[in-house]
Amino acid sequence: MSFQSRLKILLSVSLLSLCATYAFAQLPNPYGMSIGGDAAKKSAAAALAEARKNNWTMAAAIVDTAGDLVYFEKLDGTQAASTLIAVDKARSSVRFKRPTKALQDALAAGGDGLRMLALQGAVPVEGCLPLIVDGKIVGAIAVSGGTSTQDGQCAKAGADVVK
Repeated sequence: MSFQSRLKILLSVSLLSLCATYAFAQLPNPYGMSIGGDAAKKSAAAALAEARKNNWTMAAAIVDTAGDLVYFEKLDGTQAASTLIAVDKARSSVRFKRPTKALQDALAAGGDGLRMLALQGAVPVEGCLPLIVDGKIVGAIAVSGGTSTQDGQCAKAGADVVK
């Protein structure tokens, strides 16, 4: 293989690596004032309404900008582990300023994405979104109890009411 061919391959791989790193970068949004109790309850209610509509048993956790719990609720019959998982996902999302799906995707991509396993507090499992109001991160909502996709669907329903 010629030097030019090798160089083209190396540049292509470097460009792909750069694009992958950019895709998983933190949100540019600054932190704002933390979400209040009433808004947190509305967010959880919307997320759990989506879960009920689909006959899923889930837990919803809303945290403030520091990752501290503001509101938590779970549906009857939700597995016990979902309580901790929802809180951990929410903390991960707000502290890393990105949806937990971005962490999941980075891990699934392998290579440099495997570093997610070494980051304290990183929960690379879909189901959590930062809550953004007026362009600022005010907290995060996480849902746990179903598949990653189901959790993500319910978290989106909860995030959509906090705008």
